[in-house]
Amino acid sequence: MYYIPRALFSCLLLVTSFSFSQTDSLKKKHKHWYVTWGYTRAVYSKSTIHFKDLSNSYHDYTQQNNYYDFTLYNVKAADKADFDKLGDIINITIPQYVFRIGYSFNNNWGIELNYDHTKYVVNDWQNARIKGQISGRYIDGDTILNPDRFLHFEHTDGANFWMINAVRKVQLYKPSKNFILSWVLKPGAGVVIPRTDVTLFGERLNNRWHLAGWIVGVESGMRMEFCKHGFFEFVAKGSYADYIQVLVLGKGNGKANHHFFTGQLTATLGVKFGS
Repeated sequence: MYYIPRALFSCLLLVTSFSFSQTDSLKKKHKHWYVTWGYTRAVYSKSTIHFKDLSNSYHDYTQQNNYYDFTLYNVKAADKADFDKLGDIINITIPQYVFRIGYSFNNNWGIELNYDHTKYVVNDWQNARIKGQISGRYIDGDTILNPDRFLHFEHTDGANFWMINAVRKVQLYKPSKNFILSWVLKPGAGVVIPRTDVTLFGERLNNRWHLAGWIVGVESGMRMEFCKHGFFEFVAKGSYADYIQVLVLGKGNGKANHHFFTGQLTATLGVKFGS
């Protein structure tokens, strides 16, 4: 009677160990790194943009009391796809490109670094309400955004969304091991690092890249995996970006701030590395 439970215990231990080793093996098979590259289109909500510089360090068109502190309300902006450059491999980073570097822990979960080189361009010649002071004059009314004499404002090198995303994948269809269709969901948050090109009162400055604020959003769509290591994703993304401190004119003292919602459609091709 003593040897039978001991034998059963030994068999159970052996089976359990084998099961865990198989489970670990299966889990390891689904762990992998991946990279993707693709292109995006974006739309933006209207935004309120505040410009401020009290440094007296630039030259405006009045040449006296050189400072400004004003706000533009309900400003419209658009993206700049530059997809006509896609045929030129040398200029592959000029269009609104995106890339992701990710790691899948298993079939269902992963994490990725998500970068969108979107471009944000305030529409020239639009009518906007302005309120504040320019060179000692108080202004409260409507104005035309004349890009030559008053304002042109863009993040075209670019708006630059950097995010860390959690990745949730749900398998929908698998007719063979070489083709898998899944739904993906990617919530995340990060920072914006724009390079802002601004013309103010006829003076232009293309600023340096700098940390200007934060962003939060979620991306969702379809992933099609093929030929074991390749996959294609088509996703929609909604996000909220807050540019707390944008560099403009004024030898480092000029600043702008604004925030907006954005919607994107993105297509990428990717490759997986590992098991």
